[in-house]
Formats: sequence, structure tokens, C-alpha cells
Amino acid sequence: MYFCIFVDVRSSGQVGSGDICSSVRSLSIPPGESQINQIALNPSGTFLYAAAGNAVRMWDLRKFASTGKLTGHLGPVMCLTVDKLGNGQDVVLTGSKDHHIKGSISSSQSFDPAHQDGVESLVVHGDVFYSGSRDFYIKKWDLASKRLLQQSVSAQADWVSALGMVPGSPVLLSGCRGGLLRLWHADSLAPLGEVRGHDSPINGLATNSSQLFTASDDRTVKIWEAKGSLEEGVH
Repeated sequence: MYFCIFVDVRSSGQVGSGDICSSVRSLSIPPGESQINQIALNPSGTFLYAAAGNAVRMWDLRKFASTGKLTGHLGPVMCLTVDKLGNGQDVVLTGSKDHHIKGSISSSQSFDPAHQDGVESLVVHGDVFYSGSRDFYIKKWDLASKRLLQQSVSAQADWVSALGMVPGSPVLLSGCRGGLLRLWHADSLAPLGEVRGHDSPINGLATNSSQLFTASDDRTVKIWEAKGSLEEGVH
């Protein structure tokens, strides 16, 4: 399966910040704590998790109250993702500059072996998840056992800065600091192809039921749709 660009959205002020929505409430990190690097909602939308410094703070959105922190990393938490176990319990996965990945079920225990550099991206797919790192590699893990299942033979030519799953397909997508998008078979981590996504680092990937969105330092968000060949569409 291949992809073409469908459209891109530039952060050039085409839509004013107040034209669509406005802030009605805010949640604040207590004084003395670090800046927030990333946020994620749990699948039910009832809890918000925020990576700040070496920890992740939790808020119950039904009460708009902080309920504590997840700790255990020795370096800043750069990425996090939230999934729900069969018993309904949230599991929060965190990746850090300390090279380690931790889970909220047992935050004192890391997923080993660690990456050789900081962990920049995480994505869950069923009962496995994938991690991308500044060491250029992607690792596939069993979520329950914390066991390493596979590692890419060769990943990006630069930091793996973003990961996502192709909607409706067993395909993993990675983005790197060099602006390349690379496709991998989700089961085997075999490379399936690559395309020039952006001319600057790709900082994030998001998906809905049929599309992929990539965000970059070039101040664009590109929207991708599945096509039969690597052809560039409207952008």
C-alpha cells in the first residue's frame, strides 16, 4: 500500500485562534514543576495525562482535579500514549531521554533492553506497541509481558521522531528528523517503502478512520490518503 498527499494545512494564520473555539477552563502544573512536553487522553476521555519533566501528572476531567503523578524516569519524558486494558484500567506508556520506556502498571520496571538514545515516539496497536528513538531504530514490544518482540534491521537515516498506524491496514508509519516517511509491515517490521513527507523534521503523526496527518517544523500539517502509487496530490 502506498500514499499520496491529499492536502496540507499551513500554520500561517488562515483561521484565527478565536474563530472556532475559546478556552473556558485550564489545568495548571504546580509552581516549580517543568514545562509540559506532551499530553494524551485516555480512550474514554475521562483522564488527561501530561508529561512534565521526569514525571506524568494525571487529571480527572470529571472533577477537573489532579489525582497524582507517575514517576520513575531519570530524564525528561518526551512522549506518552494511553490505552485501556481488558479490565478497563488505563495503561500509560512513557518514553524518556533516559533511553527507557515505562508503563503505569509497574512504573518502577522498564521495558528492556532499552534504546541506545532518547525515546521520541510511541504508538499502541492491539496487544503490542512500537517505540521510536534518537538511535534511529524502531522496537516492537508485547504490552502485557514487557518483552521485546522485534527491532527494525535498519530504521530511518535520522531520529525516529513520530510513529502512527495506517488506518485499516497492518502497516506502521514512521517519520524522522530528516522529513522522510517510511512504511513498515506491522507484524515483521519489514520495510515497505518510503516517501519524502516534509523538508523539515516530522514532529507528530495522527490518524482517523481513513487519513493520516503529519506535522513538521516546516509549519505545515499534511493530510494523506491511501492511493495505488506514490503520487503527490493537492497540497
